[in-house]
Amino acid sequence: MKAMVLHEIGKPLTLEERPDPRPGAGEIRVRVEACAVCRTDLHVVDGELPNPQVPIVPGHEIVGRVDALGEGVTTMRLGDRVGIPWLGHTCGCCPYCEEGRENLCDRPIFTGYTRDGGFATHVVADAAYAFTLDGFKDPVATAPLMCAGLIGWRSLRLAGEGQRIGLYGFGAAAHIIAQVCRWQGREVYAFTRSGDRAAQDLALSLGAVWAGGSDQLPPVALDCAIIFAPVGSLVPAALSAVRKGGRVVCGGIHMSDIPPMPYRLLWEERQLVSVANLTRHDAVEFLRLAPQAGVRTTTTIYPLARANEALADLKAGRLQGAAVLVP
Repeated sequence: MKAMVLHEIGKPLTLEERPDPRPGAGEIRVRVEACAVCRTDLHVVDGELPNPQVPIVPGHEIVGRVDALGEGVTTMRLGDRVGIPWLGHTCGCCPYCEEGRENLCDRPIFTGYTRDGGFATHVVADAAYAFTLDGFKDPVATAPLMCAGLIGWRSLRLAGEGQRIGLYGFGAAAHIIAQVCRWQGREVYAFTRSGDRAAQDLALSLGAVWAGGSDQLPPVALDCAIIFAPVGSLVPAALSAVRKGGRVVCGGIHMSDIPPMPYRLLWEERQLVSVANLTRHDAVEFLRLAPQAGVRTTTTIYPLARANEALADLKAGRLQGAAVLVP
């Protein structure tokens, strides 16, 4: 197999030949068809997430075909198309798992962070944390759903039922969730980097009723907002944009420091909450919903060996939608 490997934090990935991995009990081996590039991969490579298992193969928005079954796997067959997300395993016995909140597990394993991920030709995964993708014909279009879609969906559920919703940072997650919001009959207000007309045009083409810079206020008060960009200064901006009793959801795994802000921005029962990881229920729910909502992803394809270029383009904001690696 071939893989793009991170050996040192802050350094480029290197392309390597490795022996084909063997699945253990309860595991599957997947021949990767596509792996989307997530901002979380940037946080891993740049050392913004603590204690990555280095060397590590990043990537956790994986779509591929099962080509080997470990002992005891009966839920999947050779040749099945499956998706592998960020959540790779949970302990099943900590208080959070017992409460049905496995996204907060005390002893989790994360794909592309604490176990090798999908920037490769093959990957091994726990079969219980992979999802069959019957009916999803295009692996490139499907790959961004496995994190941008899933985290976006969890963030949207946490945002509540508000009619007017703001999306801060119109990248991979927002361009998917904007389509779900429009299908639900909500009004979408898209916030981008100041002057980013391409992202604003994409938002409008996907049904947003307004698009502008994140330094602007929307034309009406919002019921809720989701912040996908990892920029702490967007927290007071979003709180300024939501009405009394409104909610702001921070949808990223990492964010720069939130600057000091006056209490009046939070007063009047505005709420500020965060989203952490995902549950398998989130995935089942969203993967059932996405075709009904007619979700279409905007993607830019890179060959596996150009993973560093894809990461750089994502970091610089040169992408619309999602980057996808194709081995």
